[in-house]
Amino acid sequence: MHLDLGDQPDNDAMVTMRSRYKRDPHLVSAFIERFAIALSEAGFPRMPARVFAGLLATDSGRLTAADLAALLQVSPAAISGAVRYLAQINLASREREPRSRRDYYRVHDDVWYEAIARREQVLTRWERSLREGIEVLGGDTAAGSRMAETLAFFEFLQKELPLMLKKWRGHKVKLQARSSNPLDPVDAKPLARRSLSRRFRGRQRLGV
Repeated sequence: MHLDLGDQPDNDAMVTMRSRYKRDPHLVSAFIERFAIALSEAGFPRMPARVFAGLLATDSGRLTAADLAALLQVSPAAISGAVRYLAQINLASREREPRSRRDYYRVHDDVWYEAIARREQVLTRWERSLREGIEVLGGDTAAGSRMAETLAFFEFLQKELPLMLKKWRGHKVKLQARSSNPLDPVDAKPLARRSLSRRFRGRQRLGV
């Protein structure tokens, strides 16, 4: 879907798309739709996928319902249902500024980390249900065995999840440090050696 953004009024979403980065609004719109399609193909409901992609593509990470409706060219009612779904699965939150009557919908920078971290509670509920299923169906039956394998997988996932998230936090710190200092000290050493070598060869040519 290609959105015609030529006559759109200025709002938070459009300000982002025409920001100092000189983004082309049409290319941003096309990206939002492509990413939403990718999410939908993975099982995401279509409108929540579009809203989520729209929020991710906004520098502030937050928009009002009116902003989202203008950005995606849909009704405010469609936005309302989509953000309700996103809030339920911890991919967006609603907030309001002091002395303001407008609600903002936000995705945070660590949205995926938070969503996965909260899956631990969901896994616990699923495990409880699966144990009940095994008892009802019988552990020595085909259906019971299938339930038991599913339970074992979720138990494994729940055990490994905290370690994986801990590794991610450490990796994120390294990424942030590298982005603030693009040249890693390890990478700088060969450059320094090459620079000294060039100077030495230059002096040799000059007889210094």
